[in-house]
Amino acid sequence: MTVAAAIAQVCARPVTSAKARLLARDAIIDTLACMVAGREDVSTKTVFEAFAPTGSAGEALLVTGETSNPIVAALVNGTAAHALDYDDNFLPGMSHASAVIVPAMLAVADFDKISGAQLVDAYLAGIQAQALIGDGVGQAHYTAGWHGTSTIGSIGTAVAVAHLLGLDEEATARAITIAVSYASGTKGQFGTLIKPFHAGMAARNAVEAALLAKAGMQARPDILEGAQGFHSLFAGDQRRGWKTETMAEAAGHIIETAGVMPKKHPCCGSTHLIVDGLLDLMREHDFTAEDVESVEALVGIANYRNLTYPQPVDEMQARFSMQYCVARALRAGHLSLADFTPQAMQHYAGDTLLSCVTMLSYSADEERVAQDKLPHIVTVKLRDGRVLTASRNYAVGSLQEPFTDADRFGKFMDCCGGLSDAAGVYETLQALDNAPDLRALKLLFSSATS
Repeated sequence: MTVAAAIAQVCARPVTSAKARLLARDAIIDTLACMVAGREDVSTKTVFEAFAPTGSAGEALLVTGETSNPIVAALVNGTAAHALDYDDNFLPGMSHASAVIVPAMLAVADFDKISGAQLVDAYLAGIQAQALIGDGVGQAHYTAGWHGTSTIGSIGTAVAVAHLLGLDEEATARAITIAVSYASGTKGQFGTLIKPFHAGMAARNAVEAALLAKAGMQARPDILEGAQGFHSLFAGDQRRGWKTETMAEAAGHIIETAGVMPKKHPCCGSTHLIVDGLLDLMREHDFTAEDVESVEALVGIANYRNLTYPQPVDEMQARFSMQYCVARALRAGHLSLADFTPQAMQHYAGDTLLSCVTMLSYSADEERVAQDKLPHIVTVKLRDGRVLTASRNYAVGSLQEPFTDADRFGKFMDCCGGLSDAAGVYETLQALDNAPDLRALKLLFSSATS
């Protein structure tokens, strides 16, 4: 059995776990909120301007208020979902998984006929597929500079779209193999407008791959593991790979065992462990920004490479600046969307606190010999001579420290608070898995554009 066939087989199995389905519902709602929040971002508007006029007419809903064909819908909505870097992280796929899966699914969904349960089923198939793809290439894929959102995301999400289109296992396997030819996107683009486009591009890639499979397109069946295939070109660590004979043996769905991580802070996930640790220290030791002499952040190599803007000049760069995120967290005691706007940059980019923040990374040897992912460590030196340290392995939003109900609702309102009856829409979406159709999503889209 090829790897693609094995993945299609594993992901075709129904997921009945109440916990898995609840986590999937929460991830879908979180992504919808991020789409709404990102609808006015310049990256979303640029994609819409580039592609919407040339797209053929269609009924797929855009978060901008228009309708178009599924390809344009996936591009625009996927870009919007990732535009503000508030969407979830998924470590097994090294990706912003939901920002690709949800827009891709919605692009092909008939909102009047597809049930909420079908949407949840397809989401769970897609997230499992991203995890299985990611497992074969390992963390070295991401550390080497590939943006997993648009490489692994394109391939795994094709399974979600195929599931929603009702394709059988054989056609789903072909969708996977076709999607391999779309895999692209480098992390060197972080901090620029093209980075959120990677999510839109991946959503479009997944839609096209699944539609091509449905139409009968053929690709090399073993393109994941075969010569000059995905593994040989993208793995980074050639010791990784897939074992099809054990692929189905994992206990529990990946969303229960590893989880997706909704973001507490609207910035690059590489800053989150440090920001969370810093806020822990502020609560525990009751100090303010004025008390701080210096902050040192120790992070992983890939995280260090992601954060290349010690003195950001715009809001995109600010999301990828450890210095800016730490300074704003010290000043405000939290981070919100209001900290990452052109207006915020005018006020805060020159904050003297930025020059007090330094960032270091572990060495390659330290990471190589570590049994698990190394913690991120923040060290704060106060003017009174105290030196405080916090170490974190998991961010707020992970399975180890999950969002509370208040966290989920608060984030939804941060993204959608300007909508009419946002709280009512949120309450309606809580019943997504039992909804006979997706008209509640129509309500959200119409509220966002009214």
